[in-house]
Amino acid sequence: MKLHRLAPFFLLFALVSACLAQAPKETAPPKVAETKAQAPATPHALTAADVEAFLDAAVPMQLERENIAGAVVAVVKDGQVIFEKGYGYSDVKAKKPVSPTDTLFRPGSISKLFTWTAVMQLVEQGKLDLDRDVNDYLDFKIPPAFGKPITLRNLMTHTPGFEETDKDLFTDQQKYLLTLRDYMSTHIPRRIFPPGTTPAYSNYGASLAGYIVQRVSGQPFDDYIEQHIFQPLNMVHSSFRQPLPANLAPLMSQGYKLGSNDAKGFEFINVPPAGSLSASADDITHFMIAHLQQGRYGAAQILQPATVEQMHSRQSQTWSNPALNGMALGFYEETRNGHRIIGHGGDTVYFHSDLHLVQDANLGFFVSYNSAGRGEISPRTTLWRAFLDRYLPYQTPDIPPPSTAAADDRAVLGSYQTSRRCDYCILRGTALLGELTFKPGKDQTIVASALKAPNGQPRQWKEIAPLVYRDVNGQDKIAFTYMPDGTLRMGAGADIVVYERVPFHLRGSFVQTVAAFLVLVMALTLVFWLVGALVRWHYQRPLPDAEFGRFARIAVRLVCALDLLVLGLWALWLSKAGESISLLASHFDIWLHLLQLLMWIAIFATAIPLVVMLVALVRPGLWWWARLYYSLIALACCAFVWFVFLCRLTDWSLRY
Repeated sequence: MKLHRLAPFFLLFALVSACLAQAPKETAPPKVAETKAQAPATPHALTAADVEAFLDAAVPMQLERENIAGAVVAVVKDGQVIFEKGYGYSDVKAKKPVSPTDTLFRPGSISKLFTWTAVMQLVEQGKLDLDRDVNDYLDFKIPPAFGKPITLRNLMTHTPGFEETDKDLFTDQQKYLLTLRDYMSTHIPRRIFPPGTTPAYSNYGASLAGYIVQRVSGQPFDDYIEQHIFQPLNMVHSSFRQPLPANLAPLMSQGYKLGSNDAKGFEFINVPPAGSLSASADDITHFMIAHLQQGRYGAAQILQPATVEQMHSRQSQTWSNPALNGMALGFYEETRNGHRIIGHGGDTVYFHSDLHLVQDANLGFFVSYNSAGRGEISPRTTLWRAFLDRYLPYQTPDIPPPSTAAADDRAVLGSYQTSRRCDYCILRGTALLGELTFKPGKDQTIVASALKAPNGQPRQWKEIAPLVYRDVNGQDKIAFTYMPDGTLRMGAGADIVVYERVPFHLRGSFVQTVAAFLVLVMALTLVFWLVGALVRWHYQRPLPDAEFGRFARIAVRLVCALDLLVLGLWALWLSKAGESISLLASHFDIWLHLLQLLMWIAIFATAIPLVVMLVALVRPGLWWWARLYYSLIALACCAFVWFVFLCRLTDWSLRY
């Protein structure tokens, strides 16, 4: 579960600062023709000794390179735990080592798999219907939209159509922790897609399913999970409760931004069914074994085999190319190395985890890190892929491009924005500026600079089937699909989001260009004002009033200063919110409203440079450069107004 996706927005405001100084069963995906394939490497024996030797070499190196305090890894095979081990520290200051049995980690959105399992238990009992309007199970209403209700199947496939929300998702203080009902009833996201048409990963949607479990079962969500999942699976070191129970709290690993930094506090999550689980790696192995063994762990049966098969099966996939991974009920496909894999990743602010189930190999893999680390590469992805290549090796086949490759390449070039976005809130700019732009690459490939390989270089994508592209140096695929309205969508990785082509005026490059223009003009206006004043003071030569009205000269510069102040304060909030989750909370609204009031003053003040420009254009005897100068200032102020409305910074509801 991601806290937020603010990084792209930071790019714009870095520019501002610079200018101021500057995650029903179907058939398998169709296979493309293969013309040449080499024999895969001989697999290593999947034994405890070999796994330990491999991970003992790989994980400590990751911790050192990425500045991560500690990690835990667990592997299950054929219903048994064959390996589990902790690395590094759960508490660096106390030099407390990570234990796979006793140390609790926060696996983030992997929590959702427990929520989905609870839903399927109630479906199995006939208490829930996957295709019934969720409003039938609630004591508040999801507002109607698009003439179609949201169902539990929509929630489990991340297709309810909700826009992304971040407000109050995390808090660093228990006093700001809401009850599940209070959060769900007061933080209902707007709906931006018809249900069942567009995957857009939703923490709110998963928590809504958890609240339905609570409502239908008649038990608090935490109690239900403990009684119906944790106890049967003997998960004695696991809890969704916040704060942790007294017997578990001392076992909780500290969380870190960097392993060399001070430990951070316990992260309180206002959407518990979506991400509040704390668990040991050993407990997670029990859950993996149950899902790999048709719902059975030891003598306990948490789901019937038919229900497990239904839950693990690919759902109908109308929103992206069927050549890509699909979505099951809660699990997403991660097929790789010739094996169908289902799983889920999870992120809090400081903990980062992955759970993978290789069904045809009866293999499960769990890894979790207690630090964000440097963030230069994804250590969990690198570790998992190295593990697969060692024990389930695979040679990527050589596939020639289709005859339509050149035309397809030209057709798919352009900019795409994620479906996991906020269209009507103050964080809209994260989607506008966080898009993927595909350009021509070398040797009949396409390139998007944001899609990087582990070495940090942009990946080259070559077409292997109509509108299906593969990394020239790996197995990863992206694919494009023409929708009924003729628009293009792009899918990649897990089928929990898609990317939609954006028109020119919403492209990040265009928005950034406009922002750069307005900041540059305004910043230079203030700089020249200061320099001019210093020069006139030095030479004791006041500016003649006859050149232009003194009030007009001062007023337009004050408007520029106000506009830049507003942008700078928004930039400050966004940058600090990336470090302090308390700034993305309701109790901070008063400050955002004050900033919005200041922004409205700046918006209305745009009338001043417009009037000054009109006067300058008709005033006789004024030099042409003065007319151009005041025109540029007016245009920059208009661009400021366009930008703040485009990014929804005026949204007084502060539903973000």
